[in-house]
Amino acid sequence: MALDLVNTVWREHGEPVDQLDDLEAVRAWLDEHGLPGDDDLEGVRDRLRQARDALRAALEEGDFRRLNAVLGHGATRPMMRGAEPYDVVVVEDPAWHAAWAATAAFARLIGERPERVRKCAHPDCVLWFLDASKNGTRRWCSMEGCGNRAKVGRFNRRQKPAG
Repeated sequence: MALDLVNTVWREHGEPVDQLDDLEAVRAWLDEHGLPGDDDLEGVRDRLRQARDALRAALEEGDFRRLNAVLGHGATRPMMRGAEPYDVVVVEDPAWHAAWAATAAFARLIGERPERVRKCAHPDCVLWFLDASKNGTRRWCSMEGCGNRAKVGRFNRRQKPAG
């Protein structure tokens, strides 16, 4: 979920595209991740953007201050359903729920497998991914997109006549 939020900004034809510009896309992102927020989409979008900026600062600059600020807006409370434990997200403002959940997921991910969170190796790509490959050598956000572009570029450079 955290990297999905980071990747709500990408490049198309060299221009940045922000999925969160469209409120229907915000609603779709929330639905895809089973998160609440339909009652205040603009407020949720604002907080998701703050969380996304904080996640990017952590990933790209190693600056966790903004991430900690977002995490400061909520917490989990352990509860029980019969003999089954579960956690309830508690936030100071319901508009923070999705943003807090994404940053908390990132904190867990970084705590478990920091070396597997990577930026796509394509120089024009801004996307991040979790390398879940067996040997941990994945380089591209997707083989179909950036990986294929890199292969085509290498092929074309080899085919170019010298001189």
